[in-house]
Amino acid sequence: MTLTPAMITFDSVDPGELARWWARQTGGSIEQENDGYFYTVALPSVPYLLAFQKVDDPTSGKNRIHLDLTTTDLDAEVSSLIGSGASEVDRHTMGDFRWVTLADPDGNVFCVSGAH
Repeated sequence: MTLTPAMITFDSVDPGELARWWARQTGGSIEQENDGYFYTVALPSVPYLLAFQKVDDPTSGKNRIHLDLTTTDLDAEVSSLIGSGASEVDRHTMGDFRWVTLADPDGNVFCVSGAH
């Protein structure tokens, strides 16, 4: 089993503006826009995306940037991560897409999803 970086995700009260700013800074392009809620920016010659998701009020208690990782076996990888010191924060489902929010041993939040 291995994890593959998929996205670096930023929480923002204005994800569209922040996505456009990062696209300009990196020479990237906005690849996806979902109803003002979620944007992705493809970067030249980089195998992962920058992503920007809308939150009502980003707080200092939650990471404003976190890793999104993918795996071919979500349940086994989550069990392995928990076994190595991560803690489960939440589980999510959107249609047939599933992901789990975890925290590393220092409390930094990251997400793991099945390959999509």
